[in-house]
Amino acid sequence: MPLPPINPPLLNSANPWATTTEDLQALFDCSSTGAVTTRTSLIHGFEHDPEIHQYAFFSLQDQMPSTSKDGEVPSEYSGSLNTLGYSPIPLSQYLAMIAKIVADSTLPARQRDTKAFIISVTGSAEAVRECYQKIQATQSTMQNPLCMEINLSCPNILDKPPPAYSGTALAEYLSILANEQTPAGQRRVAIGIKTPPYTYHGQFKTLINALLESSNPTCPIDFITATNTLGSSLVLANMKGQPALNSASGAGIGGMAGAPLHPLALGNVSTIHTMLQLHAELQGIDIVGVGGVSDRAGFDRMCSVGATVVGIGTALGREGVAVFEKVLDAKSGSRVHE
Repeated sequence: MPLPPINPPLLNSANPWATTTEDLQALFDCSSTGAVTTRTSLIHGFEHDPEIHQYAFFSLQDQMPSTSKDGEVPSEYSGSLNTLGYSPIPLSQYLAMIAKIVADSTLPARQRDTKAFIISVTGSAEAVRECYQKIQATQSTMQNPLCMEINLSCPNILDKPPPAYSGTALAEYLSILANEQTPAGQRRVAIGIKTPPYTYHGQFKTLINALLESSNPTCPIDFITATNTLGSSLVLANMKGQPALNSASGAGIGGMAGAPLHPLALGNVSTIHTMLQLHAELQGIDIVGVGGVSDRAGFDRMCSVGATVVGIGTALGREGVAVFEKVLDAKSGSRVHE
């Protein structure tokens, strides 16, 4: 089963600008988004500490961080770095939010009632199964399509490397989800995984092998979001070696995104798309392309290498929801997901 129709094929990625009810309402009410993704949540929420969980925009020219606020950041600060974890808001609150967001929406009824939500979650394999069951139960009460994106790729959690780099860890998540059954008469919640940036062939092969091994008889994964931020990155506040951000380790090292990630994100989308097409049982998996998109050209590049839908993160934080309209206004026509 592929993603539900997402038209226009443009949405936000799971990021800090998709945390609150107000954030999600603005994203939902924007007619230039075809779906809304929540920030990654846990069953019981994540303990957010503003002293160590931070983000900043930085310039590609001099690598210096911006001091501007969200939505007011000059265009030259097109990179971002974050030392964030997950959302402090637990999954149950996000599931309660979305019904209210739909009810309060200013969109025309046809668009309001068909716009999808992608609920980003993480945790142990057992916790993710519980997340799926809660989302599926919520789907039974809603007309809007719901999807679950499993974040297996956050680089900022100490002593917990991203599971999507490990074939064994991937297999654990996929096998437990493969056994989930959709209640009779209910719309099935589509399942996706968010991958980290892969940098060599063996990592892509690990992903594909895990998907193939779970395909008995069909793969439980409907879409792949590629990619998350690139870990082990550092932005300095000055030439004395002082980091621009704090972090749990104190080193200020975190996940990089935005324009500097774009070539790697394109390579990941292209490689994953090509490898999926080599296997009949994986050809139906959609790709949500994320990484450094802020304009029509970036959108078109993502589509050209295999993205079904395109996600925006850093540019949302820098420009606000107006970035989606900017991307579509520059297009001669939107690429509709079939």
